[in-house]
Amino acid sequence: MCPCELIIIDRLEPGSFIVVERYTKNSKVLSLKCIVCFYHIGIFVPAGTAPAGPEIHQQVFATEGTDGNGFAIHRGQRQVRRLLASAEALRPLAQSLARGEAGVLSLAFVSTADYGLLPALLRDFGARYPGVRLQLTEATSDVQIEELVAGRIDAGLVIPPLPPRHATSLSYVAVAREPLVIAMSADAALQLGQGADEWADTPVDLHDLAAAPLVVFPRRLAPGLHDIIMGCYGAAGLTPRIGQEAIQMQTIVSLVSAGMGVALVPHSLRHLRRTGVVYRPLLNASAMLVETGLVWRAAEVSPVLAGFIEIVRSRAESAGSV
Repeated sequence: MCPCELIIIDRLEPGSFIVVERYTKNSKVLSLKCIVCFYHIGIFVPAGTAPAGPEIHQQVFATEGTDGNGFAIHRGQRQVRRLLASAEALRPLAQSLARGEAGVLSLAFVSTADYGLLPALLRDFGARYPGVRLQLTEATSDVQIEELVAGRIDAGLVIPPLPPRHATSLSYVAVAREPLVIAMSADAALQLGQGADEWADTPVDLHDLAAAPLVVFPRRLAPGLHDIIMGCYGAAGLTPRIGQEAIQMQTIVSLVSAGMGVALVPHSLRHLRRTGVVYRPLLNASAMLVETGLVWRAAEVSPVLAGFIEIVRSRAESAGSV
């Protein structure tokens, strides 16, 4: 048995059956390990099996043969009392794990979520479940799907669509939708009579920047976002000239700062400040919305993940995304 697994023993009255459950470090029940029966004279467990766990792993029981039904008989009143005390001490942790109030949640997210959606979700989740430890990883949507299918993360904040080959094994809920804005140099904004403020509500006509190179995500890594951006140009009757490609929003905005072109980014990215970069809404592009949602394995929802999904659904409902 893996030493990182936690053995939870419940129903600790002498003479009653006890279910020993295996929990992994992310608090998911893997299987029922065995049925244990306590008697005043000793304990009965499946032959060849000894109770184990963080507190009781060192317990040693002398085997006195079998009972004829394949159960090894371990006797010793002192060991029984010690085992009962150790198991009782684990009860609060077992209850916390079952309620999703303790454990680990491994969550990945796209870089666009880092500037609006993710901080809000983490605040809400941390306030409700302070005992859960978060493992956060930034990754593109395609990488997240592969990590999720391989079981290396519990859930991910992605930009759809999901790959059709995984449609039946993954669950998805939309969390937020936001329009695109244009990121351009302060010099370009001044030339358009926009001023050099980091943000202004005056929209920009994409035709006025049609000649500027476009800095964009590669389609193979972010097909959903890439197609929305191309759709904005197509709706205006324009064909963009791709200047540079980058896989992180921070890099894209930095390239804009360096004078490499313009970029269409989700509205929340206006919070990402770079010297010499300004953000403006796009004229006639309100229908072009970027969606971000949560994806997880449909067949594997631990109590901790269930709590996070509840937070996400509540946030989505308040935003009108579901």
